[in-house]
Amino acid sequence: MANNKNGYDDFVRPIRRLLVGMSAFVLIAIFLLWRIDSPRVERFRAALVDRFVPSFSWLMLPVTHLTVMAEGFESYASLYEQNQELRRELQQMKAWKEAALQLEQKNAKLLDLNQVRLDPALTHVTGVVLADSGSPFRQSVLLNVGARDGILDGWAVMDGLGLVGRISGVGDSTSRVILLTDSNSRIPVTIEPSGQHALLEGDNTAVPPLDFVENPDLVRPGDQVVSSGDGGLFPAGLLVGQVAEGPDRRLKVRLAADYERLDFLRVLRSRPAPHIDDPGSLIAPAVPPQPPAPAPKSNG
Repeated sequence: MANNKNGYDDFVRPIRRLLVGMSAFVLIAIFLLWRIDSPRVERFRAALVDRFVPSFSWLMLPVTHLTVMAEGFESYASLYEQNQELRRELQQMKAWKEAALQLEQKNAKLLDLNQVRLDPALTHVTGVVLADSGSPFRQSVLLNVGARDGILDGWAVMDGLGLVGRISGVGDSTSRVILLTDSNSRIPVTIEPSGQHALLEGDNTAVPPLDFVENPDLVRPGDQVVSSGDGGLFPAGLLVGQVAEGPDRRLKVRLAADYERLDFLRVLRSRPAPHIDDPGSLIAPAVPPQPPAPAPKSNG
């Protein structure tokens, strides 16, 4: 048995060496073939590629299928996440829709109860907030509407939520808005539902204070603050914000406007209030004076 094993090894070892040598020779030849820069060798390489590479396409078939399956799984996972996100947004939108319908019904009931008639003459001009180039006011923005759009100094400016400020400086195509938070801003306001009058004074903070409140004991945090219209500066009833109490127990206003995102603003076209000379004309129209009655004739 030992002799047979030794004979087998003596037969296999030379064959193995021959195969290893031939493999090394073929690899070195392929390396040199791909390194030689010659037109003939280039044509030979192209012929080899055309001849043998297509026949090995079956080797890449499993890899191709695995790649397609992996991409499909990633796409499915992404679609699943997007579907879940859309479901959550749809639920939120349904809740918002229900809240909007309730508010609309409530608003319609209040308007019908109070017989409110909105002023049709109170129109507005919408402007875009531009990059601020500097001004005497610390809290101000620049709009792309001006005198050519009919803008006048002093008009009220609002965003989609509440009062933002007033026009202070008008150019031909731009106008500057001084915000309610600026230290130079002073506007008369009314606190509802108590009806207390006060003055909102800007102090360069996001929560300006209320001064000159008639009776502070009647004011509670959360009360609504609107423009009073006193002095003819602003139209009455424009939403300003809600009453808040500071750490020093001073009454302040949490503004309704979103001052962090002032992109589009509406400039309200205000009409000056009619000047009334005779207080009696508020009650009834003036009656023209009647001519005096003739004196009766005497018989004597």
